[in-house]
Amino acid sequence: MADRRESRLPTSTTAPPRRCAWLRRHRRWLLALAVAALLAQMAVAMVTAAARQTPTIDEPVYVGTAEVYTQEHSLRYNPEHPPLGKLIVAAGLLFAHPYLGAHATDDQTALGRRLLYESGNDPWRVMFWARLPVIVLTLLFGLVVLSFARELFGAVGGLVALALYTLSPDVVANGSLATLDVPAVGFVLTSAWLVWRARRARPLRRLALASVALGAALATKMSTLPAVPVLLLLAVLSLWHARRVPGTGPDAPWRFAARALVVAAGMAVLALAVVWACYLAVDPRLRWSTPGGVPAVHGLRGLALRLLPVPEPYRDGMRIQFGFENATWSGFLFGRVYRGSLWYYLPAALLVKTPLGALALWPAGAAAMLRVPRLRAAAPYVLVPPAVLLAVAMTGSRDLGVRYALFVPVFLAVAAGGVVALRRRGVRLPAVALVLFVAVSSVRAFPYYLPYSNEAFGGPSMTRLRLHDSNVDWGQDLGRLADRLSERYPRERVWLVYKGSGVPSAYGIDAADPRKAPPAEVHGLLAVSDSSVAKADGRLAALLDGSTPVDDVGHSITIFRRP
Repeated sequence: MADRRESRLPTSTTAPPRRCAWLRRHRRWLLALAVAALLAQMAVAMVTAAARQTPTIDEPVYVGTAEVYTQEHSLRYNPEHPPLGKLIVAAGLLFAHPYLGAHATDDQTALGRRLLYESGNDPWRVMFWARLPVIVLTLLFGLVVLSFARELFGAVGGLVALALYTLSPDVVANGSLATLDVPAVGFVLTSAWLVWRARRARPLRRLALASVALGAALATKMSTLPAVPVLLLLAVLSLWHARRVPGTGPDAPWRFAARALVVAAGMAVLALAVVWACYLAVDPRLRWSTPGGVPAVHGLRGLALRLLPVPEPYRDGMRIQFGFENATWSGFLFGRVYRGSLWYYLPAALLVKTPLGALALWPAGAAAMLRVPRLRAAAPYVLVPPAVLLAVAMTGSRDLGVRYALFVPVFLAVAAGGVVALRRRGVRLPAVALVLFVAVSSVRAFPYYLPYSNEAFGGPSMTRLRLHDSNVDWGQDLGRLADRLSERYPRERVWLVYKGSGVPSAYGIDAADPRKAPPAEVHGLLAVSDSSVAKADGRLAALLDGSTPVDDVGHSITIFRRP
C-alpha cells in the first residue's frame, strides 16, 4: 500500500489543475475581455460626464477657436496654445454643424460665448460633440498605457497599469472635456513608449514615429517643451542599446556619436515639421499679425525665442505664456488663500486628488523598476519624463489644478504595473486589493470626477475645503444648478455668484449678482461657486457670514439661505 501511495505522489503534485490549464488556454481571451471591460467603464464614465456637464472655463475658447479654424482658416484666436488640440475638437464639431455668427470685434472669450449662447446653437449638443474626440483619444492612450506596461511586466502588469489609468478620476475628468491636457500628456507618453521600443534592432522607424508623437505634443501644449531634451537623450540611449543587439555590428565610439547626433537632430526636425504642419493645416498661407498686448521677452528667453525655428504664431504664443508666468496669481491650499505660488502645491494637490490605492502602487511599482535587474533599463523611460515635467511645473506661477501635472498619474500608472515583478510572497494579493480599492473609490465618485479627492481627505464633497479652481469648481455644474433650483426651490428668489464661462439664463436660471445689490436687499437663496466661497472677501464674505448652507450641487456649488 505504501509503494502504491508513493507511486501516485508525482502525478498528484506535478499535473496542473484543470482550472489552471483552462486559464492558460483562454488567457488571450480573458485578457481581451478585461481590457474591454476597463475601457468600457471608462468610456461610460467620460461620456456621462461629458453629457451632464456645462462648459468649463477654458472650453468655450477652444471650441470657438476650433470652429474659426474650420470655417475661416484663421489663427488669430487663442495663440497661447498651438492648434492641434483644437483641431481635434474641431473634428467633433463637424458633426454638430454649429452656426458661427459675426464676431469680427470679439475677443476669444466673447467668441466662445457667441458660438454657444448667441448664435442659435444648442450648447449641450455643441459641447458633447466637441468633447467626443478627446474621449476617443483618451481611450486610445489607454491602449498605449497597456502596451507599454505589458511589454515591461507582462499581461498582468499591463492590466494593473490600465486599471489605474482608466479608473483615475483626474484622467476621467479631464478626458471628458474639450481641453488640451490629456491629448498633450498622451502624446508625450506615446513618444516615450516608441523611444523605448527603439532599443531593438532597426530603431530608426520607431524613433521617427516617436518624433511625430513628440511633435504632436508640442503642437498641443507648449508646456511639453521640457520633454524634448529628455526624449532626445532617451533616443540616444536606445540607439546605444540597439547597436548591441545580436546581428548588428558595433560602431566605433566616434561613429556612434556622429550617428546619434544626426538621429537626434533628425528627430527634432521631424517634431518641428509636425508643429509647422498643424499651423499650415489651419491656414496654408500662415497669415499672422502679432496681436496687441503680447509682452516683450528679453534676455536668454528672448534669444531662445528668436532662434527657435517655429511659426511666428507659436513664438507669440510662447511670449503670452511667459507673460502669464510673470504675473502674480492667487491660490488656495488647505484652507489658506495666498498670493503667488507654492513650490509644493502640485505634489500636495496630487496627494489629495489621487486614490489611496494608486498612491501606494505608484512608489511600489517605481521601486520594483529600480530593484528588479531586468526592469532597470526601462526606468528612465517611465520615470524620468514625468519627474522632469513635474519639476518644471512646480516652478510655475499658476496654482490652478492637478491638470498641470496630469503626466504623473498617466506615467506612474505604467510604472505601477511593476508590482507584479516583485517575487516576494504576499505582494500580489495586496496589489490586487489596492487596485480594487482604487476601483471602489473611482466608482463612488461617479459622476463627479472633477471635484474628486480621496477618502483620507473626505471624498469629493470635502475637496472644496482644501483646493479650488479646476480641482473642484471649473464652471461645470451650471446645468445641475438649474435642475436643482427648479426641482427643490421653484419660484424662490435666487442670487448667484458663478465662476465659469456659462451663461446662467441659457439654462433657465433667473438670478442676480448679490455683490452688485445693497446687502439689505439680498434675501432668499444664494448660490455660490465653491472657489468663490474659498476666496470670499469684502461684500461676499459678509453676505456668507449671515447665510446658512442648505444644499450642495455637484460638489462645486453651495446653496445658502439668507434670511
